[in-house]
Amino acid sequence: MAPAPPPAACFSAAEVQRRLAAGACWVRRGARLYDLTGFVRQHPGGEQLLWARAGQDVSADLDGPPHQHSANARRWLEQYYVGDLQGDPEGPVENGPVASASTQKTDPVMEPKLKAVDWEKDLVDWQKPLLWQVGHLGEKYDEWVHQPVSRPIRLFHSDFVEALSKTVWYSVPIIWIPLVLYCSWSYYGAFAQGNVQLLAPFATEYSVAMPESAFPGLFLLGLFLWSLLEYLIHRFLFHMKPPSDSAYLIMLHFALHGQHHKAPFDTSRLVFPPVPASLVIAFFYLVLRLILSAAVAGTVFAGSLLGYVIYDLTHYYLHFGSPHKGSYLYHLKAHHVKHHFAHHRSGEDPPRHPLPQLLISRLTAPLSFQPGPAWVLGFTVRKASRGRPS
Repeated sequence: MAPAPPPAACFSAAEVQRRLAAGACWVRRGARLYDLTGFVRQHPGGEQLLWARAGQDVSADLDGPPHQHSANARRWLEQYYVGDLQGDPEGPVENGPVASASTQKTDPVMEPKLKAVDWEKDLVDWQKPLLWQVGHLGEKYDEWVHQPVSRPIRLFHSDFVEALSKTVWYSVPIIWIPLVLYCSWSYYGAFAQGNVQLLAPFATEYSVAMPESAFPGLFLLGLFLWSLLEYLIHRFLFHMKPPSDSAYLIMLHFALHGQHHKAPFDTSRLVFPPVPASLVIAFFYLVLRLILSAAVAGTVFAGSLLGYVIYDLTHYYLHFGSPHKGSYLYHLKAHHVKHHFAHHRSGEDPPRHPLPQLLISRLTAPLSFQPGPAWVLGFTVRKASRGRPS
């Protein structure tokens, strides 16, 4: 017989008050206490919404209006459970009302599996690299990978290979922007000298001369080509459901994209690591070079590479940035968070943006899923003061 789980820690109202005064962000759901201090910066609705609710009961915020939080959002919250509030919480710990423990200790909406996150009983051993384990999950993989967790992931046994699978966000502009500038300058010079053909030498008889004025158009074509490729890859490869009887395809899916859905706030896995990225980028350039002349291929390549940089940095910002309420990025972040926590298989909606925003909407198209102003895992939107409430 398995040993009984240890009893939950208990905190008095005074203890919670002291932690709040020390700068922690604790909230509660009836008698259950959650320490969201480490999650404040990641909160999709902005950190001010959480600080404004420090010490308060968030049951009504979770259940709506304006929206009811998804099962994944509730499961995510349980990862921050620290214990129970002693006694019957009839009054506020700081400045917000709470319901009684008797009425809020259970929630029929939450499934039993969402009431606690037990790392020791998970389908994988989190103390070991995950890539070799996920292939054996079979039919359980798809559900497991779309139940996000708030912890970092290790993929490989080898420290060297593991290091190559991770990176920091600023490696993207540091490495790739100089290449964009170099290609742009070099190939614009080729256009300025004249005698640039459209197609590669093997098709010279079918090719046409390209004037210097074609350079900006080809560069913009590269931007949109990146958007199209990323959308197709994201929609039809990253979000395919691997066959449950193929361990290798499950592992491939997890390595390519599943890891990001399992740990959406792992800072080291939010942008494409330079080494594997260089292999993909080199392959893309070679394909262009097989079809187009050097100057044309290089120009389209430079535009596509800039599109990738914009996309990857925007993606990172959508996870950790706090865009101004009502802005384009605010709504884009809302869509992307829904993609992670509620509608992971949803497709992109047709653009409904003004023409000045068309370019960025196309570049970030794969980040946008299912329209709707509500935040998943965000609380009720009320006006809050800037920064942490005093």
